[in-house]
Order: sequence, then structure tokens, then C-alpha cells
Amino acid sequence: MSPTARRTLRSLSVLATLPLLLTACGYGSKSVEDKDGPAAAGGKKIDGLDEVKVGYFANVTHATPLVGLRDGGEIPKELGGTKVGTQVFNAGPSAIEALNAKAVDMTWVGPSPAINGYTKANGKNLRIVSGATSGGASLVVNPDKIKSLDDLKGKRIATPQLGNTQDVALLNYLKGKGLKVNAETGKGDVSVLRQDNKEIPTTFQQGGIDGAWVPEPTASNLVAKDGKVLLNEKKLWDKGEFVTTNLVVRQDFLKEHPDVVEAVVRGSVKTNAWIDEHPDAAKKHINSALERDAGKPLPQKVLDSAFKDIEVTDDPLASTLKEQAEHGVKAGLLKKFDLKGIYDLSILNRVLKGQGQPAVEDAGLSSGGN
Repeated sequence: MSPTARRTLRSLSVLATLPLLLTACGYGSKSVEDKDGPAAAGGKKIDGLDEVKVGYFANVTHATPLVGLRDGGEIPKELGGTKVGTQVFNAGPSAIEALNAKAVDMTWVGPSPAINGYTKANGKNLRIVSGATSGGASLVVNPDKIKSLDDLKGKRIATPQLGNTQDVALLNYLKGKGLKVNAETGKGDVSVLRQDNKEIPTTFQQGGIDGAWVPEPTASNLVAKDGKVLLNEKKLWDKGEFVTTNLVVRQDFLKEHPDVVEAVVRGSVKTNAWIDEHPDAAKKHINSALERDAGKPLPQKVLDSAFKDIEVTDDPLASTLKEQAEHGVKAGLLKKFDLKGIYDLSILNRVLKGQGQPAVEDAGLSSGGN
């Protein structure tokens, strides 16, 4: 395990300049009902701002906000008298929609939606300002229907949403095996079905799909329903490390409220360190948040399995995002685009320096000077 990984880990209108964001990628606008955010910690408002609106998913791969945004958590502490308003999303494309429509100021999101959103906006809508997690995605199948990775042709495989991180990973993997799939329709040698994460286990159990490439805890939920992990995505990456969740911010918000962004990043870094040091307590906080946001907690066995497969990390693992962008091109969901400027890690590196930790790299994709 590398030192960097251990550094502790919303229908919406779209900007007039972004018509392709919905049409070309089929982005939906599914999001969970608005949730009241944690109570403000009290004290001075950062930048004089009353509220910062943040998004995240009810997934174990979003451990950082699930733990850090709780009442008394590190993020509200760092924001002082500035309240956090939260929005819970089901998949990344919806979160990017909300960011573009200014329904949220910042959001935790996977790399592929961040890449797609950035390229469709010609690099003018967001910046990635921190990492959050690595790992936590697998291809889980019905072992009676799919015996091996060479047995995927003619099968029905689900992903959470067209253009989300796991969707891109599956399409890229299938193409690498010589299996042809229309990226938009999901039709081809393999039928790729896009479903909400929370619906996939039921469809799987009813026999409507033969498998799914999904994040945690959906992967572990499928295993609990007699599924088998056919491929853990870690096996496809050097050292098993690949970015699963990043923290992104609207560029205009970053320019207008840098101190608020820094407070959130600082809270995120402190949260990741706390998770690393208190894994059992972190799991309890995650399950409480999942019960609140998804309607019920996870069985302990599923929670343990899901948590074990992720790693919280401040490092956004920029080189792997670069590779994931290439996957999107190969999969037919993204045209070749210069990603330079997608990162601004200056705040993160300042925070890390204050914590006595080394700076993280941007793989040459910084907005400048990191």
C-alpha cells in the first residue's frame, strides 16, 4: 500500500452552455429527497457565508462525507457558523447536473462523471480539490449463470447509471475483451442495463440481471444474495489503487469562497485521519448515515465487507483519473479532451502541509502552480 493512499483517505436546469450534458450522455436527475444538513458548529461564519450546499451519495465509497458531515463531525466544526445544506444523490451524473445548476456548491462524486462534466463544459464548471476514497467496486454475478470472465457474452449486466464511474469501467472492460456494446443504448454482445443502486439487488435476486458492476455496499449486498465476486476492480489497477470518489467544487464558488472550500477540505482531511484511526466507530457512523439517507442500515456482515474493500485517501490519485478518462474515450462515452485544469490541489496541499504531510501530485492536470 502506497504512502499516498494511506494519507487517509439534482428535473434540474443546466447552464445554457451545456446542452450536451444531458442529451449526449443521457444524464438523469435522480436524487434523494433533500436532507437537513448537520447543525452549524457555531462561531464566526466563514467568508460571511450563511450556508454551503454539498452533495454526496449514500454509498460506503462516500465514507468521508458520511462520517465527516455528521453533527459534531470535523467538517461542520471547520465551518463554524456556516451551515451545511446537504443533497443525497444516487449516481454521479445527477450530482454534476446539480453542480452545474448551482443546486450544490461542492459534491463528492466519482471520476467519470467529473471528467464528463468537465469536458462537456469545456473545462469551465468544476475543479477537483481533494480525494476521498479508492477501491470499493466489483463485478458480482450469479454463479449459476456466469462461470468465468469468458462467459459474459449474451448476459445482462447492470450498472448504476449511464456514464457513471462503474458504467465506464464495465464498458471499457468489455471492449478490452472484444465484446461490442453500444455505449448509449447498452445493447450488444452484452446487455448493459442502467439501474439505481438500491434497485439492483432486488432485480438480481428476481433474476432480471445476471450480474452487476457496482460500488460498495451494493457489491456486498449482492454477495449476501448469493452473488459471487467475479472481478474486484482493484485487480485491474497498479497496486490496486484507483480513484473512486473525489471532492469537486464549482469554479465560481471556489473563486468567491476559497476559505469555505478550505474549511471543507480541512474537515475532509481530518475526517479521513479519524476514519483510519477509528475504523469500528467509523463503520457505526456510516451505518447510521445510511439508515438516515437510504432508509435502512446495512447488515453487519455486509457493512464489514464493504468497508474492508475501500480505502479513504486525501490523494485524488490523479494519474488514475487520467487513465479513467481514456477508458471513457474507448467506451464511446467521451471524446478526446484536454483535462488540464481539472485539478486545483493548492488548498489541499496547503492543508496537508499544515498537518505535517507531503503534497500530492496532479499528474500535470492542475489549473496551475501546485
